[in-house]
Amino acid sequence: MIMQKFLALDYRRRSRWEDQCGFETSKYRVILSSPLYHNMSRISRPKESFVPVERRDTVRQEIISILEGSILTAREISGRVSISEKDVYEHLNHIQISMNRGRGYRLTVTPSECRKCGFVFKKRDKLAKPGRCPICRNQSIADPLFSIKR
Repeated sequence: MIMQKFLALDYRRRSRWEDQCGFETSKYRVILSSPLYHNMSRISRPKESFVPVERRDTVRQEIISILEGSILTAREISGRVSISEKDVYEHLNHIQISMNRGRGYRLTVTPSECRKCGFVFKKRDKLAKPGRCPICRNQSIADPLFSIKR
């Protein structure tokens, strides 16, 4: 019922436009009232399929191999591995747990530091950078640095 009213209103709008342009509405009345004509505006080209990035190793293995030789922030890791920064923190949390089980490697975290007053977030358990400094309330905080050492 609602769709029929919509089609009727749409038909009236189109016929007025055609009258103003000089078209005869009697010839196009059948075409404009058909459901196929109204669905044509909703037809779009087929979406391209998502092609994932080809990987030889898992994402965590790639992060471990990148961090073994360098000290990086989560943003730099996300750029090299092609994943979001939020996902990097989740993977680093799992890497930290698995490395503490006795594999001989250890994830080293250099804590975040306030750029204004120099406060260091040593006791922070979360790997992500904090929102603001508890002392000066400044939001300019350096990102934590990550590396893997034996």
